[in-house]
Amino acid sequence: MKSVSEQFQALRDRQQCALIPFVTAGDPDLATTATALKTLDRCGADLIELGVPYSDPLADGPVIQAAATRALQKGTSLDDVLALVKTVAPEISAPIILFTYYNPILNRGINQFFQDIAAAGAKGLVVPDLPLEEVAAVTDAATQSGIEVILLVAPTSPKARIQAIAEQAQGFIYLVSVTGVTGIRAEIQDRVKDLLDELRTLTDKPVAVGFGVSQPDQAAQLRSWGADGVVVGSAFVKRLANSDDPTAGVAALETFCTELHQAVKPSA
Repeated sequence: MKSVSEQFQALRDRQQCALIPFVTAGDPDLATTATALKTLDRCGADLIELGVPYSDPLADGPVIQAAATRALQKGTSLDDVLALVKTVAPEISAPIILFTYYNPILNRGINQFFQDIAAAGAKGLVVPDLPLEEVAAVTDAATQSGIEVILLVAPTSPKARIQAIAEQAQGFIYLVSVTGVTGIRAEIQDRVKDLLDELRTLTDKPVAVGFGVSQPDQAAQLRSWGADGVVVGSAFVKRLANSDDPTAGVAALETFCTELHQAVKPSA
């Protein structure tokens, strides 16, 4: 399995946009999550975000919040998620990026946390509530364990803050397409194109766009605007949640992932 940076470089060499699906670990159960990860990998996911269920997910919209709640009610813990990653990571080629909040990292201890997720096979980490002022301590520990910490840029971020984020980001920069939480949106704001253009003047690091992306045509639009990657979360989580059973849910993920892959890689 490549690192996050290596995967993006390989895609850039082929002039391709990355498809990055998101699913919540443990919803509806861990066995289904394992099957989902393998299915997404097979159907064109270049990297996969795996959400660690958390009781107070400030950046998550109602669909992912509900998924996290269901997973927690079934007893899904961070250790369960890491055990899952350790089992699945050797079987897939898409680097796994964990999505969690700062408090679980602090509770385990920053160095121990990164040692544990690296040992499990994760390659990247997104922490939406990580204060910029504390990024250096986290990225130092992450680097020692071979983990890349992906930082988020919001539509409301002033240029000076965007510059600081771009300088410290590892792997890629996660551009949030909306002001607010994750969720399905009818369209992508034109402001995203302006932010992509602005980031290009500040850094040569890859930029992936997420939050609100839910349709193949939106993914294709972001690719045409120059995004290096497209992150799709709630639309995947919703398909699993709304299916009659886990098998049907995974089948729905497979169909949707294939459609998105065709949208971001039309000539592939």
